Amino acid sequence: MTKVKDILRKKGDDIWSISPRASVFEGLEMMAEKNIGALIVLDGRKLCGIFSERDYARKVILQGRSSRETTIEALMTKEVISTGPEADIQHCMVLMTTNHIRHLPVMKDATVLGILSIGDVVKTIITEQEVTINELENFITGKNYGM
Repeated sequence: MTKVKDILRKKGDDIWSISPRASVFEGLEMMAEKNIGALIVLDGRKLCGIFSERDYARKVILQGRSSRETTIEALMTKEVISTGPEADIQHCMVLMTTNHIRHLPVMKDATVLGILSIGDVVKTIITEQEVTINELENFITGKNYGM
C-alpha cells in the first residue's frame, strides 16, 4: 500500500503558503498562478490554518465581503485536519471523505512537509487497483507464473 511519503516524493516538495495577514485577493492570485485549490496558512513557520477555494466561495461572496479588504485569517479554516508521512493512502481517503475536505496537509512534528489533494489520493488508489487487476489477470491466465 502506498504511503503519503511516496506520493510527496513523486509530487515534489513545493509547499504554497500564505500569511494570515495577507488579503484574500492575494491568496486567490497565488492559487490561480500556481493552479492549486488551497494554500497552507503559516504564521512564521507555524501552521495556523488552510485557505481554499471553498472558503472563498462560502465566506466572501455569500457574505458580501470584499476579497481585497478581507484577510486570509478571517476566512481560513483554523481546525486543520492533517496526516503524517507514514500514513497509507486508504487512511487519507477515509480522513478526507469523513471530514468532507479536499486538501490534507502532511505534518511531521510541527513541520509541514506537503499537502495532498483529493486528486492525488484518487489517482494513487486507481493506480494501485490497476496493478492489482493486472496481477490477478496474469495469475488467472498463467502469464509470468511459469504455467
